[in-house]
Amino acid sequence: MTVSPVPEGKLHLHIDNDNKLGPVFEASRERLDAAFERYPDLKDRLHCTIDYDCESFEQHIATAEALVCWKFDLTNLAQRAPHLKWIHVTGAGIEYYTPFDWLPDGVTFTNNRGVHGARADEYTIMAVLMLNNRLPQMVTSQRKGTWCQEFNTGIAGKTLLVIGVGNVGGGVAAQAKHFGMHVIGVRRTVGTHPCVDEMHGPDAIPDLIPRADYIIVTAPSTANTQHLIGEKEIAAMRPGSGIVNYSRAQLVDYEALARRLTDPGDISAMLDVFDPEPLPDASPLWQVPNLIITPHCSSDDTDVYIPRTLDLFFDNMRRYLAGQDLVNRVDPVLEY
Repeated sequence: MTVSPVPEGKLHLHIDNDNKLGPVFEASRERLDAAFERYPDLKDRLHCTIDYDCESFEQHIATAEALVCWKFDLTNLAQRAPHLKWIHVTGAGIEYYTPFDWLPDGVTFTNNRGVHGARADEYTIMAVLMLNNRLPQMVTSQRKGTWCQEFNTGIAGKTLLVIGVGNVGGGVAAQAKHFGMHVIGVRRTVGTHPCVDEMHGPDAIPDLIPRADYIIVTAPSTANTQHLIGEKEIAAMRPGSGIVNYSRAQLVDYEALARRLTDPGDISAMLDVFDPEPLPDASPLWQVPNLIITPHCSSDDTDVYIPRTLDLFFDNMRRYLAGQDLVNRVDPVLEY
């Protein structure tokens, strides 16, 4: 493929799409043109190239100043991309990129945190309500062809433990308050949140788990959060409680969780994230009772995920061109 030179005075933005992710995540020329209709001031300032599966990545990255992508080869990036100043990834999870020892000096790294918006709020509170209404247990009985009535009380007054009160965690906290729940939050910077009744640091998790009727994991995947919910934490869950993992599989010990889920009438779970993905056909998780699996499709809106991604990026581009700090900047040390 012949690569056109960058016109003088324009900033080269290169977009690389991953065909394996499907059209929901495709930053196509049509979607890019629609974004420029919303940001007409940027259209004449950018030279935009679009690629798929890194087919012409090396040629484009040699002149690109900004990159929007999912995954790419990180090797010797400073040499391959001498003009690169900014990388934006089209997902919120960035574990593929950690540790950040590959990131060249002077290159800013941003992610898609917050783009999921209302769809994340809908999924997370739906999951909590499904646990409270004993849906995982009823689905298990349905698979067996067994009539087993599962009764429970209303959700008002029950306790939700949100592990990771960021954009998604804060959203489910707000929804939980709407249903009259008591919300306990966990995050590294404790502080306060308008929809959280109690905020604690990560060290408090072992003491908080026995208090929770439902737990939702929305923390980022970092070196410090691997098996944040491990065998001891799962053993400490009260009978009849439930857990939702929205963020990344590495945060929860799935083997320990599967063992606990096999006890009739004990706990229940909903899982949206796995390692590896797709979840292999031979995975024992498919047969675990009292569990509902959603195949990592909880909150990626088919119509607006990429338009919102481009809006986030173009809002940041205005900041970039004005010499201002970018939103969603990832701290390489904290890994989020």
